[in-house]
Amino acid sequence: MLAANILENYGLIIKGVHHISPKEAFEMCNKGFVIMDVREDYLNTFKTFDVPMVISMPFSELKNKWNEISNDIPIIFADSVGLYSHEAVDFMIAKGYSNICNMVGGIVDWEKDGLPMKINTKERLSGSCMCQLKPREK
Repeated sequence: MLAANILENYGLIIKGVHHISPKEAFEMCNKGFVIMDVREDYLNTFKTFDVPMVISMPFSELKNKWNEISNDIPIIFADSVGLYSHEAVDFMIAKGYSNICNMVGGIVDWEKDGLPMKINTKERLSGSCMCQLKPREK
């Protein structure tokens, strides 16, 4: 399968899970891979990945909706820093999925690497402490 061939050229495998960097993920997205963003909805409204195909499936919903995900499409699981995406990949491998991988570092490292992002400025918050956070722009 094409996805499996592409995966062979990227990242590394640790305990049966394929891990890739954000830069590798970006290259793979341009070769047909889809990013499955497993961040909760309240975390993905401000900054998102700017690639041809991103699907949002919060980690909290994955165990109930995993069968809605096609096993035919190659998927890169991503989150904020790579923790929940790793758990998501473990879960999906146990369900028989194979053309999948985990993006280490999540959107935090994606942004650090200067990769394309969509930023919704209406979701930007400001305040001197957590108790005073409010939308910055109207």
